[in-house]
Amino acid sequence: MSDPVNLIANWLMTILTNWGVPPSWITVILSAIGVVALASVVLILDIFLVWVERKIVARFQDRLGPNRLGPFGLFQPIADVIKLLIKEDITPDNADKFLFNLSPIIALATVIMLWAVVPLAPTIFGSDINVGVLYIIAIGSIGTLGIIIAGWASNNKFALIGAFRTVAQMVSYEVPMVVSILITVILSRSMGINTIVQSQTVWYIILAPVAAIIFLISSQAELGRAPFDISEAESEIVAGFHIEYTGMKFGLFYAGELLHALTLGGFFASFFLGGWRGWGAETYPILGVVYFFIKAFFMYWVIMWIKYSFPRVRIDQMLNLNWKFLTPLALAALILTALLDKLFQNSSHSIYVLAMFVGNLILLYIAYLIIGSYARAERKRVADPDKIQVSFPVKSSGSLVEPRSSSEGASV
Repeated sequence: MSDPVNLIANWLMTILTNWGVPPSWITVILSAIGVVALASVVLILDIFLVWVERKIVARFQDRLGPNRLGPFGLFQPIADVIKLLIKEDITPDNADKFLFNLSPIIALATVIMLWAVVPLAPTIFGSDINVGVLYIIAIGSIGTLGIIIAGWASNNKFALIGAFRTVAQMVSYEVPMVVSILITVILSRSMGINTIVQSQTVWYIILAPVAAIIFLISSQAELGRAPFDISEAESEIVAGFHIEYTGMKFGLFYAGELLHALTLGGFFASFFLGGWRGWGAETYPILGVVYFFIKAFFMYWVIMWIKYSFPRVRIDQMLNLNWKFLTPLALAALILTALLDKLFQNSSHSIYVLAMFVGNLILLYIAYLIIGSYARAERKRVADPDKIQVSFPVKSSGSLVEPRSSSEGASV
């Protein structure tokens, strides 16, 4: 029972072989059963995440959270699902009904598809393809397309604005995210996710802390959670791209967001925290599953912590952070990693790890100095309002007069 998943697969294979099923059909049948089983486990976890998020957020905000339905409010997610199922399904007039109904399915299905390449244990995974990193990037782009379709097909200007913001945000933040993943590819010399996990005798968060920080920030933005929830922005554009969705269609978007957060936590664990690696994981693969989900749920908690601790940033601030800071920092970290890997590839493992760690610390310190310099300049600019001029003419007594400086009482 060290590997129950493959034990069950071998048992089913024996039964199908005894029934005379052709080997090619057996492969298809077992693959289909595996897909259904993995998707079912992921969707059950998604329902559980509703309760987890509400309880943890309640602790952040000094509240009790769900505590009425079932012990500790565990049945509250079931009540939520029933409520969404019985709510009226409304489709706006003049909306593109096919795309309008398709986009929630895309939003959830793409997240489930990402789990196909997540290694839960050394022998428990959907598919161990050698281009798993490319698969993640491709499927993630399809998820962004689903949100854009939702905003356009709703025939609502606020939903369309939310979709436009999605283009500006998610596409932009995919650049530093991909670059940070490439750093793990350099360290492991493979694009297969299971190989990346197996190569982490030392967690990559130690060898590449800069890449780990960039991946965490970029994934938070790509997920569309605070402080980067510009695509929804309830206080600005009335819930954004999914404003016209009701009932279970809205529930699919919400479920996709929660599951996407856990999925990114799982990817962070796989890329930087050793994934399923731990004591006894190679001998007892079921332990690897436990280690993986402990790390994934810890990162899910970090993502929630960030979401409920920071206010939303303006879209110009968000894009400046990406293009003027994160992307250059990610490229610098990529170049530094490639150089250090080439210089110390023949050194002992301890020297290699130390060189990577010290190099990243130096890069972090330089980034800290740049941020500090920019912050001091910005504080000085805000603290000296006399230099701010009115940039438009002032209308007085039917004529245009020259704008006055702030020292004359016309400050802005």
